[in-house]
Amino acid sequence: MRAPVSVAALLALSAAALMAEPWKDSELLQPAALAARLTNGAKPAILYVGPAVLFRSKHIPGAVLAGPAATAEGLALFRQTLARIPRNSEVVVYCGCCPWSVCPNIRPAFQVLRDMGFTNARLLSLPTSFYTDWISKGYPIEKAQP
Repeated sequence: MRAPVSVAALLALSAAALMAEPWKDSELLQPAALAARLTNGAKPAILYVGPAVLFRSKHIPGAVLAGPAATAEGLALFRQTLARIPRNSEVVVYCGCCPWSVCPNIRPAFQVLRDMGFTNARLLSLPTSFYTDWISKGYPIEKAQP
C-alpha cells in the first residue's frame, strides 16, 4: 500500500519545478575564466541580452548586443543573431542589469538557446550585476562605438 502524498508536498514539488533554472551549474562560466580567454584563447560568441543603454555604456569586449530578451522584439533579435551561429559553437550569454533573482532577460535567452538546439551554451555567472561581478573586479570592458 502506498502512503498518500500530502497536498503540501505536491505544492512544494511544483514550486521547486517552477523555480528550476533553464541552465545547469555546469553551463555557468565564471567571469575570471572568460576574462582570461579574452586575451589568450579561443573566444566564444558573446551575446549581451540586456537593455541597450547598459550595453552602450560598458560591455565585454567583442560582445554583441542581442536583446533585451525580456521583450518580444529583443527575443526576435536574439533569434536572428543565433541563426547566424553554428549550433555546436560555444555561445556565452550575459545580462547583468540586476540580480539574477529578478532579471527578466537571462531565463528567456537561455531557454531560446535550448529551444534552438545549441549544444555548447554558457551563461556568464553575474548573479549580482555586471558592475559588481565584472567591472569592479577589473575585467576588460569597452564602450559601444557611436
